[in-house]
Amino acid sequence: VQPQASGGGLVQAGDSLRLSCVLSGRTSDTIAWFRQPPGKEREFVGAIRWYSVTFVRDSLKGRFTISRDSAEMVYLQMNSLKPEDTAVYYCASGRPITSTMQSDQAYSNWGQGTQVTVSS
Repeated sequence: VQPQASGGGLVQAGDSLRLSCVLSGRTSDTIAWFRQPPGKEREFVGAIRWYSVTFVRDSLKGRFTISRDSAEMVYLQMNSLKPEDTAVYYCASGRPITSTMQSDQAYSNWGQGTQVTVSS
């Protein structure tokens, strides 16, 4: 299953943005969101199991949520955006166990990222 992220753009601090991850087919894989801020390493944002249990990075809880409305569409809702949320956002699919969920090595399929820029 090839995931593809979209929906990025330029927003102001405090705005909301929803990213979409379109999957190329039905899957029981876990779908994860990662981001890579400029000059930094890629980091885990959150993930959703095929049975819709979600995980969000502790520092983003309360502002970011993950959901799905079908077997082939996953969303990342980002609220109260901050300049430090500026990054390229990626979605990926894989079969991680809970202990490896936050590692990008646990995901085998990646799409091209979508740029999110938050101005102050």
